[in-house]
Amino acid sequence: MTTVQDLGRTGSRHLGIGQSGAMDAYSHTIANLLVGNPANAATLEVTLAGPTLAFRTSTIIAVCGADADVRVDGIEIPGWRPIRLPAGTTLSFGACRRGARAYLAIAGGIRVSALLGSASTDLRGAFGGMRGRALMRGDVLDIAKAGMAIAALDIPAWSIDPSPELQWDIPAIARVIGPDRSGGVPDDLFASSWRVAPASNRQGLRLEGTAITQDTPMSISEPVLPGTLQLPPDGQPILLMADAQTHGGYPRIGHVIRADWPRLAQLRPGERVHFRPCTREEASQSRLDQAHRLARIALAIAGRRQAKASSR
Repeated sequence: MTTVQDLGRTGSRHLGIGQSGAMDAYSHTIANLLVGNPANAATLEVTLAGPTLAFRTSTIIAVCGADADVRVDGIEIPGWRPIRLPAGTTLSFGACRRGARAYLAIAGGIRVSALLGSASTDLRGAFGGMRGRALMRGDVLDIAKAGMAIAALDIPAWSIDPSPELQWDIPAIARVIGPDRSGGVPDDLFASSWRVAPASNRQGLRLEGTAITQDTPMSISEPVLPGTLQLPPDGQPILLMADAQTHGGYPRIGHVIRADWPRLAQLRPGERVHFRPCTREEASQSRLDQAHRLARIALAIAGRRQAKASSR
């Protein structure tokens, strides 16, 4: 399950077309920054385990997100830093040891045709990316930048620290605002943790725990978004994610704030998430804080790049 993703489609939900895009946009963005790409350049999203890729030209790559076993010609490489690859290199993804999704950025970005303003793969609609599907053996991906003069594998000693967005040693927290300004989130959601079910996917995390009892009946379909919490009749919530549909009839019991999406995108089946209530002011501030951290990371990467260029 490796797909081409960027930051997703906007402006088409009224046509029934979802957002798609990277599940963990934070890791996707940093991977692009590390190789000198704009944040929205297409990357490969690797889920749980990945492919073996043969590079015909030299390039710069970065792997961010999940802690994955990634090797270049058998040599294990670390994540969260730019790595220079010579032509003829083989890059192999093993399993993700912690986290569920890793992002491979390649200098210049992956060149695929944009549909409705995005290169992202919409698996439910079967369009975008590589013919609307996950990668298969024999696929050839074009890189939107010519080969560079790289003679040997080059792995820098420095790296980017992804915390606090991705911290594997602490429980995953999802902060929730109410479905309307009067609140309305059932207390049962916060009473205990929830386990991610194996049936979860890019459309949504299906959660298992003590069933939530609520008298809200099924209704005429209403708009939903990534982050929306739906409550099916069995009382087991669904947290909608990047490939969320545009509307649904299940009651909406809350919305998980955007700043918490990166960590939730990295949850594996069997892992747990704790929900806690959140104000709209906290949600806005958390989003601003995350944007500030990304801006500081971009400045740090640019400084490293300038220092390297000056030393040549």
